[in-house]
Amino acid sequence: MRPKHEPEQITDLSRLKVFMNPLRMQLCRLLLAAGSATASQLAEYVDETPSLVSYHLRKLAEHGFVAEASGQGADGRERWWQVASEEGWGFRESDFADTPEGAAAVLAVTRSLFDTRITQYRAYLDQRSAWGTAWTDASFTSEWLLDLTPAELAEMSDELEALTRRWRERGKAAKAAGDTEDREHVSVHLYGFPFRP
Repeated sequence: MRPKHEPEQITDLSRLKVFMNPLRMQLCRLLLAAGSATASQLAEYVDETPSLVSYHLRKLAEHGFVAEASGQGADGRERWWQVASEEGWGFRESDFADTPEGAAAVLAVTRSLFDTRITQYRAYLDQRSAWGTAWTDASFTSEWLLDLTPAELAEMSDELEALTRRWRERGKAAKAAGDTEDREHVSVHLYGFPFRP
C-alpha cells in the first residue's frame, strides 16, 4: 500500500496508453477540478457529444482512473463520475524504456501533458485582463537555472510536491469550512529538466 498523499505510479503499459488520448487527460483534469460531473456536463466543456465522453469515461474507469460518484443525481438515471484518486498518478520513463512501444507511449503522454498545460496557460494569458489586478499580480511564471545532480533534482521534486500538497490541503480545508470568497482553481506548473547550452 502506498503512503498517504503519494500518487499512484503507473507501471503497466496498457494503463499508460489510456492517456495517449488527450481527451481522456482533459476529462480527468475537469473531474479533478469539479469533484464530480456527468458525461453531459463534461461534454459541454470539451465540445464533444455526451456519448463520446461516456465512452472515454468508461475506458478511464476500466483502468481505475475514474469511478462512479455515489450519492449524486436526483433521479438515478444520470451517471455521475469522479476521479478514483485525488492524489493523481505518475509514471517513470525507466519503467517503460525497455521496449519501443513503451518509449513511444511515454513520449506521447508526456508531450500531450505538456501541450495541455501550454494550452491552459495560453488561455489564461489571453483572458488575464478579465481576472483583475489581484489575480494577475499574484500569478507568476519563473525560471531558474541551477547546477544539480540527478539525486538533487529528485530531492527538489519531492520538496516541491510536498509544498504544493500542503497548499492543496489548505485550500480544501478552507473550502470545506465555507471560505469560498475569491477562491478559484489555480494551476501550478513546475518543470525541472537537464539541459546543455
